[in-house]
Amino acid sequence: MTPHELIAVIEKHERWLKRLTGGARAMLALADLQGHNFSGANLQNCKLSGANLIECDFTGADLTAADLFAVRMNRAILTNCNLTNADLRGAHLRGARMKGASLRGADLRGGALLDRRSPGSVKMEPSDLRGAEMDDATLSNANLAGADLSECSLVGADCAGAQMAGCNLARSVLKNANFTGSDLRGVNLGGANLAGARLRDCNLTGAVLAGANLRNADLEGANLDGVDMSNVDMLGANFSRSAESFSATIQRILSSHQQWITSSGAKGERADLEGQDLSHIDLNGANLGGANLKGVNLSGAKLRDALLIMADLSQASLQYADMTGATLDGANLRGSDMTGIKLDSAKIGSVEIKGPNGRGTGRKWPANLSNAKLAQASLTRAALRGVNLSGADLRQADLRAANLLEANMRGADMTGANVQGAALPEPDADDEDFA
Repeated sequence: MTPHELIAVIEKHERWLKRLTGGARAMLALADLQGHNFSGANLQNCKLSGANLIECDFTGADLTAADLFAVRMNRAILTNCNLTNADLRGAHLRGARMKGASLRGADLRGGALLDRRSPGSVKMEPSDLRGAEMDDATLSNANLAGADLSECSLVGADCAGAQMAGCNLARSVLKNANFTGSDLRGVNLGGANLAGARLRDCNLTGAVLAGANLRNADLEGANLDGVDMSNVDMLGANFSRSAESFSATIQRILSSHQQWITSSGAKGERADLEGQDLSHIDLNGANLGGANLKGVNLSGAKLRDALLIMADLSQASLQYADMTGATLDGANLRGSDMTGIKLDSAKIGSVEIKGPNGRGTGRKWPANLSNAKLAQASLTRAALRGVNLSGADLRQADLRAANLLEANMRGADMTGANVQGAALPEPDADDEDFA
């Protein structure tokens, strides 16, 4: 088809859309249109099934509800193209450029095609979008079940409510993409970059996440049944796992500790969880007073209003944990990594030492946070009176309205810390690092 003939088809199609005389729907099924320019064209409801559209330019074109069944659009330019409700089943879009395109409600499932090599037989062809550039694209409520999206770029894309069960997204870049409420059952996300992605309330049952980057991703309410998280970077991710989802041994230790607490040591046993992986566990309000949590991994854990009085958390990993309102009086947090932790309104003070007769001795055992990493931590309104923060890293920490009176700040790094309204100890004249 010559360019003049194609222009005539498009003009008649636009007249057909406006219901003007002389109009005719564009019927271009199986047409060989490789490399043609359709930029800005209005091709709503056109029929292009099976067409060769490789390397065509559809920049800003309107393909709303178009029949694009089994089209070949490899390396096509679809920047800002409107593909809302388009039928793209079995389409080949490998290496296509789709930045800002709208595929809201589009159907990108596999398509049943006649096998030319075996007349009369039908085979299922998955939609092929390998290596497509789809940054900022809109895919909300689209059906991509089983599609191959490996090595795609979907940075900032809106995939909310999309059907993506069985999709291959291996090694794709999905930073800051929105998958809220999406069906991601059995999806392959191996090696994918999901940093900052929103995955709230999505179904990830049976998904493959080996080597994936989920830093700072929001997985609140996501279904992670059957998902192996052992080789996933979850630093700063927002999601929690109930204690019941951990091993029977850990559940038994936690249960026995509660008996030990409630019976004042007469029953049960003090928890010894040294070195255990409890990342993202939900222990809001739990009493872990006196527990041995040395070297434990509690990164991303939910410990709001938890009681950790006199607990040993030395050398523990507590990055981005939420310990808002927790009580850590007398706790040992020496050398622990609490980067980005939330300790707003937490009580991290001292415990009075009692003698054999149970009476106070007048001496106090302060919480120990010496050499702890608290960079970018949030400690607003925290009670830190008398705490040991010597050598602590408090760079960029938020200490607004915190009480640090009598705290040992010798050698602490406060670079960039926000101390507005904070009650600070008198500076040590011999310590040049604290001012």
